[in-house]
Formats: sequence, structure tokens, C-alpha cells
Amino acid sequence: MTISIWRYSHLALAVSSFVFIVLASVTGILLAFQPISEQLEPYHVTDLDNITLAETLTVFQETYPEIIDIKVDGNDFVVASVFTEEGNDLSGYFNPVTAQYLGEELKPSPFFQWVTNFHRSLFLKSIGRFFVGLCSFLLCLIAVTGTVLIIKRQRGFKRFFSKIINEDFNQYWHVVLGRLSLIPIIIITVTGVYLSLEKFDALPEAKMSHQVDFDTLSETPKQPLSDFEVFKNTPLSKVKAIEFPFSSDVEDYFTVKLKNKELLVNQFTGDVLSDIQLPNVTLFSNLSVSLHTGRGSILWSIILAIATANILFFIYSGFAMTLKRRKSRLKNKFKPQDAEIIILVGSENGSTINYANAFYKQLIAAGKKAVITEMNAYTQYPKAKHLVIMTATYGQGDAPTNANMFLQKLQSETNASTLQFSVVGFGSLAYPDFCQFAFDADKALQQLFQQDVSVFTINDKSVEAFNQWVNQWCDATGITVNIPQEQLVTKPKQLKKFKVVSKTETNTDDTFFITLKPKKHHQFTSGDLLAIYPKNDYRERLYSIGKVNGNVHLSVKLHNKGLGSGFLYNAEIGSKLKARLVKNSAFHFPKKAKRVIMIANGTGIAPFLGMLQQNKKTETHLYFGLRTTESFKMYKTQIDDLIYEKRLSNFKLALSREGMRQYVQDKLYNDAKFIAETLYNNGVIMICGSLAMHKGVISVLEDIVTTYNNKPLSYYQNNQQIKSDCY
Repeated sequence: MTISIWRYSHLALAVSSFVFIVLASVTGILLAFQPISEQLEPYHVTDLDNITLAETLTVFQETYPEIIDIKVDGNDFVVASVFTEEGNDLSGYFNPVTAQYLGEELKPSPFFQWVTNFHRSLFLKSIGRFFVGLCSFLLCLIAVTGTVLIIKRQRGFKRFFSKIINEDFNQYWHVVLGRLSLIPIIIITVTGVYLSLEKFDALPEAKMSHQVDFDTLSETPKQPLSDFEVFKNTPLSKVKAIEFPFSSDVEDYFTVKLKNKELLVNQFTGDVLSDIQLPNVTLFSNLSVSLHTGRGSILWSIILAIATANILFFIYSGFAMTLKRRKSRLKNKFKPQDAEIIILVGSENGSTINYANAFYKQLIAAGKKAVITEMNAYTQYPKAKHLVIMTATYGQGDAPTNANMFLQKLQSETNASTLQFSVVGFGSLAYPDFCQFAFDADKALQQLFQQDVSVFTINDKSVEAFNQWVNQWCDATGITVNIPQEQLVTKPKQLKKFKVVSKTETNTDDTFFITLKPKKHHQFTSGDLLAIYPKNDYRERLYSIGKVNGNVHLSVKLHNKGLGSGFLYNAEIGSKLKARLVKNSAFHFPKKAKRVIMIANGTGIAPFLGMLQQNKKTETHLYFGLRTTESFKMYKTQIDDLIYEKRLSNFKLALSREGMRQYVQDKLYNDAKFIAETLYNNGVIMICGSLAMHKGVISVLEDIVTTYNNKPLSYYQNNQQIKSDCY
């Protein structure tokens, strides 16, 4: 419930301050270039830390008969006002080492002046300043609430910068850029609020009062400026300004303004007459100006410009996600108390709702009384016969926002019922807690009702997997549902042309190799995916690929009436087909791991063969599961070559239909200490193949690390030491 409050507060703040934040952001981006343009002017003197105030004052005194003041501005340019020997007034930038005049002091261009005034007050004077300050405060709250949402998603501050899987463009970059820009945005907003309060005199008044005992002032012993200890010990980098005595009377003195204090210095003896620390209000005001404007630092100005541009993207992506959720609203034809089929949805960004809506519409088209609603809306359904749960998992194993009260509501269920249920989990194997909330919901429902279909998981919004569940559900319930594919998929973009350069015949397991050559050079690597569209109806089939000699290498099992496998098998050598390369960075070969263990069964070997071809120095171990020795003949030559070339360190083959009849899980159990040691020493385990194999392997790995390392497998999954691509 708390997270819902944070989410709605976050959205309300963004909506209420939309216009002002956009205007402030656009002008802020423009103003970030003002200090950059100033810094590029040829007035900068390097290493002010090694130039003392005594050196600068001495050379100025030797060059000019009268000096009014000397300043060091926010760009570390030295600005002075002097009189020349000819009696002319000379003001502008000077070289602090030679006292050479460099040029007139920069004045903001009319454009930057206009933008500055607009940024500060929208030309509305005090009213405008108030709204700009209020927007800074609201933006600060947006940053804070957004941070809370990210911490919730990552399940703890320690995992704040843990990897985010790119399941949705807007949500992914909203989180990634939000994390990277968080500190600059908070600095921008806090300093903006502070400067606004300062303009309205809402801060404590900064008072400074020097106390000088004029009766004790003395002109002796007189010393040259170069011998004043206070000047010799003060680098120019700490100076803001120094005002020279108005006359030669001993009552007149140097006023030295440093970054943290102000001094009065006897013009004859160099004695410090008064030393006052600047009030905290003044110090923070000076710091706020520098941090808010980027004054004096090209790097910080660039960071501010990028962070401010990100604010505009946050506004866009935030509204895009909101509109997507609203577009996926759940609308019903029947009332819950009259429905026979209840569909409950748990979704964070709306993707799961699209699948649930498609299923619901076809039930209605089939003449069934169905209702679709959020999981949090669970209640009593007196006429219901079937309950379908379709849910994503939020963060690391938690319920989505609209399902976070579901399990609690189930606990109060007392009505004995013949209700049948089915749970469908949507998620990504790249996350350690893959579909965990779906499993939690299924376990809780088993205590109350009977299953139609066992809990079913769908990786990366696979349309093919969803159709498999639909078929299973229809077989179990006797209800016929046909979902048009256009309701679940969108028209593919960026299709590339590939030429079939080689293809084998099928082996005893009906498996074959096919090699495709891209028509043009494309960036891809082993572990990425190839999406093919056999009927040009936008129904894609995804295959894990190996990259061998720049070509796409696939190992494919030919299924009876298989749409994708049949399409590839029937492709003739020399023919061309269109497909899409899908980046799968969560399953790329690790660059820094000293040891990598690869686990595959069946056609899951393809990406590993490509990775091993590219491997040069990493210690690699391959566990491969097949049915028979005959099945292995297709792969034997390639694997022997990899071992001979020392690209593969060790190979273990598990045959499930011959000899000892082992699976890869059995081989892993035999090498339990080796597996535990690999993970303990930051090695990486990669798994590719069937979901059934993946489930068994994960169970074995959990037992191994719990026994030998005293840590749960989730520790290594969160550390990106377990990589999976299963289907």
C-alpha cells in the first residue's frame, strides 16, 4: 500500500508541475552552456594554487601607480581595476603573474540575459520567482519519490545500481537515467529552492561586523607587500576579492575577502586587524550559485546540461508509461457476481494486461461470461467456475503494485468452492527471482482451490509460450479460445536480409545446423537472438545464436508441423530470408571472469559454440546433455577442435538414453565442490536450453551453494554470476 501512495504522489507531482518544469528544464539546458562559453575564453590562468596573493599584489604595485581592487571570479579569471601611468582607468582581465592587461570583462550576451531572466522568474517578477522556487521544490520531491520507487524495485538500497533488464524502453531508461542523474538533479533542485528562499529574504540574515582597535594601529615596522605573511600564505585560488586602502592613512586597510572568511590587513605592517569567518548562510549561498549554474567548471556544466535534459526525458517517459497503463484499462461486459470465468491481472507497466485483455476478448467472443480485473480487486465470485491469474513479478520477487494485497485477501477466504484455477507468470530469466510472485500466488491458491493447469511461466513476453498455455488451458477446461496474433504482436522493425550459406541434414534427434550470412555488416555476438517470421504475419520465432566467422550459426530441432523450424529447414542453400537481430546483453560471454561454466542441452549448445570460437584466454568448462551417442555426432568435430585449440578447457557429456542415463544435473552434482568453488571465486555459470532443464539445474545449483558456500543461489544471481537463456 505504501508503494502505491509513493507512485501516485510521484505522478501527481509530475502532472501538477509539468509546464513549469519543462520551461525551467529547457532554459536550464541553454544556461548550462553560458559558463562553458565563458571558460573557453583565453583569460584563464592555470594553477592559481601556486600563485600567492603576495606575488600578484607585488607585480601589480610595480606596474600600476594606483590599484582600486583585484577580484578572482567564478571562472578563476583575475579581474582588476587600476590606473595607468598616464592616469587612465583600466578595468578588465589581467594576468596575475605579469599584471598584463588581457581584455575587457565579459558581459552576458543579450540572449543569455533573456534566458536567465526567464529561467528565474518567467518575466513575472516576484510571482514568477515564487513559482520557479515551488517547481524546484516539487522536482526535488519527484526525485525523492522516484528514488523510493527504484529502491523498492531493486529491493534495497544496496542493489540500487544493480542491473536492470530492458523489458520496456520507457521504463528501462526512466530507471537507468534516473539513477545516473539522481545526484545532479537533487543538487539542482535543492540549490534552486535555496536561492529562491534567499531572494525572498526567507533565510537568516548574514551579519558580519569587524571590530578594529584604531588606537593601537601602527605604521611600524613597515614592510613591503611581498613580505606580508598573510599574503605570502594565501594562494590566489582562495581569494575572492581584495580592496586596496583608499588613502595612506593608517586607519585605512586592505579588505581581503576569501572563500571562507574576510580579513582586514594593516597596509603598512601586514598585521591582521580582524579575521571573521563567513556565516554558513553566505557559504552555502556561494556554493549554491556555483552548483546550480556550473560556474567555473566545464565538466560540471556538461553534467548539469545532461541531467536537465534527462528531466525532460523523465517527463516524456513517465507520461508514456502512464498512458500505456491507461490504454490497457480493464473494461467488462458482465458483473463479477455473474461471471463464470474470472481473470485477475498483476502488472507493473501494462505488458501483462495486453495478454490478459486478448484472452478476455476471445472468451467474450466465444459467448462466455468472463470478467477481467486487477488482482487487488479479488472478492467472492459466487458463479465462477474458473479463475485465471496472469501476473508479472515486480523488483526481485515482489508483487506488482496492483497485486500487492492479493495474498492477504486470500487469507480471509473461507468459502469452500469447486473453483478451478490457473496461474500464468510473466517475467525474464535474466532476473534471479523469475516469476517468483506467480509461484507464491499458485502456492496460496492450492490451499483453497483445484488447478486447471500447473503454474506456467512465460519468458520475455513470448507469444509462442503464451499460446502453449492457452492450448493447455483449453484442453483442461474444454473451452475453445483462438487468439488472433495481431492482438499480441506488433509489426517487426529493422528486418535484415540473410543468405543461407550451409545447412545439414537432421540427426537422430531431428536436429540440424544452419548458417546464415548477413547481407551487410551488423553488430551482434554469440548469445544474441535471431527473430524469424515464417508466415510474414508478425508471429516471431526466437533462436539463440552463435557467431562463427561473422555468420549466424543456429542449431534447430525440427518439430512436426513446427512453423519456425520447418521454415528454416526448408530454406535452400543460397536462398535469402528476412529476420531481426535482437540484442541479448544479459547472455553475452563475460569479459572479466577467469572461469566460465557452460550448461546446455539439445539445441542450447549453439550460442556456446560461438562463444568458445571467440574465446582466447578464459578457462571454460562445458556440460552438455543429449539423448544418445548418435545425437552427439553432429557436434563432436566442433567440440574436439575447440579442445585441441585450447578454447575449451574441459568437456562433460551426459546421455539420458544410454549407459548410466545421466542428465547434466547429475554431472553437476558429481562436481559439486568445483561448481561451488567457481562461484565463490567470482566465476560465471551460463545455462542455455529447455526450461525443464533450467529448472533442474537451478535446483541443483541451489543445493550446492547452500551446502558448500553457505549462501543462497540468489546471492550469485544478483551478482550476475548466473546467466540464463532458456525456452
